[in-house]
Amino acid sequence: MSLSLNFKTAPNYQPLAERLRPKTLQEIVGQEQLLGPGKPLTVALLSQQPHSMILWGPPGVGKTTLARLIATAFELPFIALSAVLAGVKEIRDAVIQAEFTRNQSGKSTLVFVDEVHRFNKSQQDAFLPHVESGLFVFVGATTENPSFEVNSALLSRAAVYVLAALDESALGHMIDIALATELQGLQITADAREMLIRCADGDGRKLLNKLELAAQAVKASPDTSALSLITVEILQQVLATSLRRFDKGGDVFYEQISALHKSVRGSDPDAALYWLVRMLDGGADPRYIARRMIRLASEDIGLADPRALQICLDATESYERLGSPEGELALAQAVVYCAVAAKSNALYTAYKAAVAFVKENGSAAVPLHLRNAPTSLMKELGFGKAYRYAHDEEHAYAAGEQYFPEGLKARFYHPSNRGMEDKIAEKLKYLRSLDKAEE
Repeated sequence: MSLSLNFKTAPNYQPLAERLRPKTLQEIVGQEQLLGPGKPLTVALLSQQPHSMILWGPPGVGKTTLARLIATAFELPFIALSAVLAGVKEIRDAVIQAEFTRNQSGKSTLVFVDEVHRFNKSQQDAFLPHVESGLFVFVGATTENPSFEVNSALLSRAAVYVLAALDESALGHMIDIALATELQGLQITADAREMLIRCADGDGRKLLNKLELAAQAVKASPDTSALSLITVEILQQVLATSLRRFDKGGDVFYEQISALHKSVRGSDPDAALYWLVRMLDGGADPRYIARRMIRLASEDIGLADPRALQICLDATESYERLGSPEGELALAQAVVYCAVAAKSNALYTAYKAAVAFVKENGSAAVPLHLRNAPTSLMKELGFGKAYRYAHDEEHAYAAGEQYFPEGLKARFYHPSNRGMEDKIAEKLKYLRSLDKAEE
C-alpha cells in the first residue's frame, strides 16, 4: 500500500527542529522583548559593535540559534563549545584558531559556549584575557541564573539578555510553519494542537520533536482515513512513549504538578506523596518539583510556619548534593512537612495587594525623615531629620511613626489565626493600639 502524504524529506536526515532552525534574525519566533523594534538586542545589533553577552533562558527558546545569527550579522567566524563536553584543551584550540583568523583577516571570533554554567571557575577564567584583548566575542548560553553560576569577572564583561519561554502564540506559529513547509499535507486537530503546545512547556525544540514523532506515527498508521491528521489519540501514543508513564491515562505534566500542589495545600500528606512519586517515576525533573515546593512554602504556608520555606530550601540543596535516588527522600520530607504544616495565604495575598497598590500609585517620593544623610549637604536638605530610632523607644517601637510616602497608607498583611501567625496577629494588634494612643 502506498501513502499519498506529500512529506518533504532532506537527503541527509536532520531532525525537524534543525531543518526549521531560523536562517535570519527576522525568522526567530518569540523573544520580542529583545528583538522587537527599539529593544535591547536589536539596538545592540544595529550599533554594529559586537560585544560579549550571556543568553539566559530555559531550554528550547533559541539561544544557540541567536548566537549563530549574531555571528552572521557581524560577519564573524563562529566557534561552538559545549561546557558538557569541552575542557581547557578545547578552549586552547579555540584560541589557536581565533588567533589564526585574526592574523589572516583581522577579525575577532565569536565563541559560543553552551551551558556555560557547567564550566568551573578556572575554565571560565580561561576566557577572560581573550575577551579583554578582543580576540573573542564571548557568547554564553545558560539555563541557570548567571548571577550565581557565572564568574563575576566574566559576567562584568558581558551583557546579560534574558530569553523567555515561548508562549502559546509563538509555539502555535512554529506548528504552522512546520505544517506549511516540512510537513506539507499534514493537519492537526484543535485539541491535539492545544495538547502539544501545553506539553511543550515553552520549549520550541521539544514541541517540534514531538510534532515530528506524531507525524511519523500518522505516516505509519494502518488507518487510511487518518493518514493526514494528527489527533489527540495519536499524540497520546507519542507522549506515552516519550514520557514513560508520565502521561498515562491522559494526564499531562501540569495536571500532576497541580495535583501535588493542591494535595499539599489541602494538608493530605498521603496524596501529596503519591503525586510526588508519580512525577518522579514518570521522569519529572526533581529540581523543578523542588522549585515548586519553595514557591508553595511561601504561597500556602507563609508565616504560619516559616520553617517550611527553610525545609524546602534544605531539601533542594540536599538533592543537589546527593542526586537521585538518595536526594529524592529529602524532597519527600519537604512535601510531607508542608502538607502537615499550618496553612496561610496571608503573605501571598498581601504581596499581590502590594503589587497592585504600587502600580496604581506610581513612584511616590521617600519621606525626608526616612532618607539617609551621609553628607553635610543631605543633612542641610533635611534628610533624616526627626527620624525616630525604634530601638531607643519603649517596646522598641516608634508609635505613630509614618513609613509610607506622604499621602499614602494601606494595610496589605492580614495574618490568619493559624500557627505562628496567631502570635503575629496579637503583636500587630498591640502595636496598632500604641499607634492609636499617639493620634
